[in-house]
Amino acid sequence: MLRLILSVGLGLAIGPALAESPVAADARIAFLGMTYLDTSQEGETFGENPDELARVEMAEKMVTDRFAAEGYGFLDTAPVEERLQATVNPAKCYGCDTRMAAELGADYVLVGEIQKVSNLILAINLQLRAVPSGEMVAGRSVEIRSNTDDSWARGIRYLLDNAIFREETE
Repeated sequence: MLRLILSVGLGLAIGPALAESPVAADARIAFLGMTYLDTSQEGETFGENPDELARVEMAEKMVTDRFAAEGYGFLDTAPVEERLQATVNPAKCYGCDTRMAAELGADYVLVGEIQKVSNLILAINLQLRAVPSGEMVAGRSVEIRSNTDDSWARGIRYLLDNAIFREETE
């Protein structure tokens, strides 16, 4: 799983979304990756699906690429890697995500979760939370239909465009 710290670059390069949000231009953001949960029982019956594991990596890359395109730089999260690997789901760990992010010197933590309910229904969640309070400053969940590269990519793009980097309309 990709683990990164994102530190915000120039305020003008951020764009209208985060410029209007509570995230300051000089904020440091820890990205703790995307957690994949297969609650469909398909994985238990047939084993891990390599296509789905590749889609998790694709989703993480889409997130990191978008943050980079918005002017964010990346640093390694190695100092918390051992604890991160021991955590089942950083998106739901009773604040361990914000504690790890605080240890890294981050102002915000970004976590994601992809839950496979069936091959027809999947839910993707992306949350940007303040450190150390854990208050969500941006994020949303979206349900997608079908278990394909295209449907996963549409779901991630939707979250990035409408929850994290949403443009303010008048």
